[in-house]
Amino acid sequence: METPEIKPPSNGSGLTLRRVAIDTWRENVAYLHRDCEVVRAEGFQALAKVEIRANGKRILATLNVVDDPCIVGQQEIGVSEDAFLQLDIAEGHPASVTQAEPPASIPALFRKINGERLGQADFRAIVADIAQRRYSKIELTAFVVASNRSELDREEVYFLTDAMVASGRRLDWHEPLVVDKHCIGGIPGNRTSMLVVPIVAAYGLVFPKTSSRAITSPAGTADTMEVLADVELPFDRLTDIVREHRGCLAWGGTADLSPADDVLISVERPLALDSPGQMVASILSKKIAAGATHLVLDIPIGPTAKVRSMPEAQRLRRLFEYVAQRLHLSLDVVITDGRQPVGRGIGPALEARDVMRVLENHPDAPDDLRQKSLRLAGRLIECSPDVRGGQGYAIARDILESGRALTRMRSIIAAQGARDFDPHHPQFGALTFQVTAQADGMVVGIDNLQVAQIARLAGAPKVKRAGVDLMCQLGDVVRQGQTLYRIHADYPSDLAFARHAVERQSGIVIGAAEQLPQVFVEF
Repeated sequence: METPEIKPPSNGSGLTLRRVAIDTWRENVAYLHRDCEVVRAEGFQALAKVEIRANGKRILATLNVVDDPCIVGQQEIGVSEDAFLQLDIAEGHPASVTQAEPPASIPALFRKINGERLGQADFRAIVADIAQRRYSKIELTAFVVASNRSELDREEVYFLTDAMVASGRRLDWHEPLVVDKHCIGGIPGNRTSMLVVPIVAAYGLVFPKTSSRAITSPAGTADTMEVLADVELPFDRLTDIVREHRGCLAWGGTADLSPADDVLISVERPLALDSPGQMVASILSKKIAAGATHLVLDIPIGPTAKVRSMPEAQRLRRLFEYVAQRLHLSLDVVITDGRQPVGRGIGPALEARDVMRVLENHPDAPDDLRQKSLRLAGRLIECSPDVRGGQGYAIARDILESGRALTRMRSIIAAQGARDFDPHHPQFGALTFQVTAQADGMVVGIDNLQVAQIARLAGAPKVKRAGVDLMCQLGDVVRQGQTLYRIHADYPSDLAFARHAVERQSGIVIGAAEQLPQVFVEF
């Protein structure tokens, strides 16, 4: 009589890797067929945390169980785009999958959920697990919401920032003075970085500007710069450009700076959570990791800005200053006018036009964008020990008016890889719609959020030529039927979405002079 064969317990091997073309936005997701032997043997359930090993590499992922063999077969382990990039091996390679151990920092996460104050070691452990993708979206959301509900004290914000810096690469430019500039956001247009970088770099200071792409706005600095030049640059090439030209304007995603921040943003933005502590940690960790020694920070305030009152702005300023001081970063905070967009264009190509007009000293250049950029550049130039306080603005203005800033911008564009954009004959979306004044009066309100949303509905930033071209500013007297702004789109559906939004609310308020909101800011 033959002895029946006893199969050893499954160790999740015998599978082959399959790339599943789904963008899961900063989350590793694995896909197994319901009838896969591993699912039955391991007792896997949907949303379980699993560990995938292949070719000596390992990642953690959230499991999805599928029934469609077109997605993944019974002998395959499918992985999302994020996970596939991390494994960095070819499809069809042998892979194994097992139950994953819970992240070591989960007890600390539970304490924060319960409203407890965490220490430096707790934040280091949580952020390390987040950066290594050990947290699921559910666990990430729990951390973000818990930190937002029981607001972090200033010491905790310092611990979080320090941990985020430690989670990735930290650049060293071997220079005593490395400058950077950042705006907390919320103001359409406002493309000052693309003017400040060439002005300050032309003066001679090192200014490695790495920026993000837009997530909820019509354009980020990287989106607008991409109209003029390549922004996704290998790290070695990026450093060479900075050393030769003293500056760059590139997307920061290739530099591995504060990687935990990118993961946290993936849940903060859909939840519309932007607590002061997480904002401070996000901004300062990126700047310190990028090697900055001196930072000018722009906090705009206005009725539809992120910060809406001076007391709120001052509280945020003090928190930034405390954390920056603890991390040995020289910080200059400026509180600016955020009542309306800065510049005329809202959308990548439209904003690129404004930037190049300012650099070329064109008569139609938006003066608000020019003046704000000069003042910010002046503050950075005053970081130099050779410049007295108050002299920076005049130096920046001379660099701009002499054409040196334009020359430096052209050299940076060429070094990064110039793109086909004619600033003298820019091409915008051919489908247009004029938004006009419904009555005589004065422009007394411009809703930053609504105008930005209309530009996004028109296609920006994905469609570079789409957006909004403003024809008015606060305080302008307009007549009924006068154009307030023009919408540009490439696709009829996008234009229709934008028009429907305008019908609900145009974002422009016409009224009497006494209704004009006042704000007392530095500039």
